[in-house]
Amino acid sequence: QVQLVESGGGLVQPGGSLRLSCAASRNIFSIYPMSWYRQAPGKQRELVARIISSGRTNLADSVKGRFTISRDNAKTTIDLQMNSLKPEDTAVYYCTAEINGILYWGKGTLVTVSS
Repeated sequence: QVQLVESGGGLVQPGGSLRLSCAASRNIFSIYPMSWYRQAPGKQRELVARIISSGRTNLADSVKGRFTISRDNAKTTIDLQMNSLKPEDTAVYYCTAEINGILYWGKGTLVTVSS
């Protein structure tokens, strides 16, 4: 089992940037696939970005060119750098870990993009 804690959310103006971080209760980042999901008000949860043990990443089409997922081995965090934010990026962002067929979730951090 693992606990995941997200941080870095907040209010930002359109065109601005935020960096989300995900910390885990044990060092799993270089072993298991890690992802960021988001859920906007009234919408289904969607996969935003994923990174696997090799370091290969995948991004949703809606965020390609704007978001980057990375793994910081020194800080043992998974980060989501979000640039050129749009109002439609407003959502609760969740960090997940895929461990032995089980998907673990953090409690989420709210990102609001508004002027």
